[in-house]
Amino acid sequence: MARPKPETFDKQKVVAENRRARFDYAIEDKFEAGLALQGTEVKALRAGEASISESYAEVRDGQVWLVNANMPEYSHGNRLNHEPRRPRKLLLHEREIEKLFGAVERKGMTLIPLSIYFNRTGRAKVELALAKGKQAHDKRQSIKERDWKRDKARLMRDRG
Repeated sequence: MARPKPETFDKQKVVAENRRARFDYAIEDKFEAGLALQGTEVKALRAGEASISESYAEVRDGQVWLVNANMPEYSHGNRLNHEPRRPRKLLLHEREIEKLFGAVERKGMTLIPLSIYFNRTGRAKVELALAKGKQAHDKRQSIKERDWKRDKARLMRDRG
């Protein structure tokens, strides 16, 4: 029997976060995926240099790839330095890949990276979300809800 996955992922050091994703997309499900990286990419991540604000993931040939993620070249790297925007393979179980592929193909959903982080054992991981794009009216609704929560908390604090 498989072990149940924890509700939250073990994030020790968050390197990059896609804060805009929760505003632009309605997140359905989250997955934790490993990253297949080269040596200088790991060093650049440990230095805290990465950007996933414009990136997405796609399922190609039975594998999941992280596209358009920017990991700048390592400053102390030599001629063997990596390409900053190359596609990177994400490491997932086969049944997770099949689930993602089915959702993307049939339901028109998108794979969005939410964050890149190092877990407790020092492995680079990606928090991947299966999401559906929000329309403009959905975004306005989430802004209203956020403002109301802020006002409600302020009222409760003032009233004591």
